[in-house]
Parts: sequence; C-alpha cells; structure tokens
Amino acid sequence: MLSIYLLIPLSLMLFVVAIWAIWYAVKSNQFEDLDNAPEQIILDDRQERRKLHKQLK
Repeated sequence: MLSIYLLIPLSLMLFVVAIWAIWYAVKSNQFEDLDNAPEQIILDDRQERRKLHKQLK
C-alpha cells in the first residue's frame, strides 16, 4: 500500500511530461511534412555528390 503513494504521483508526472512533449512537437511543426522528410535526406546527399563531382572535373 505504501508503494501506491509513490507510484501514483510518479505516473501522473510522467503523464504530464508526455502530454507536454507531444504538445511541444506539434507546436514546433515537427509533424508538418511527414511524407517528404525521408526523401529529402536522400536528395540532399545526391545534390552534394553532384556538386563535388562538378568541382573535381
């Protein structure tokens, strides 16, 4: 019974932190472009290699 007095406040604090983290992620536009973000990493890499290739010629 004594452990419940510790676990309930801890779980409530964890819940509040999780809600804050989700709210912060939404407000900072981290979910704005979910479709093109993985592709952008590949495209950026290709553009850098093309620039490097042109400089070497």
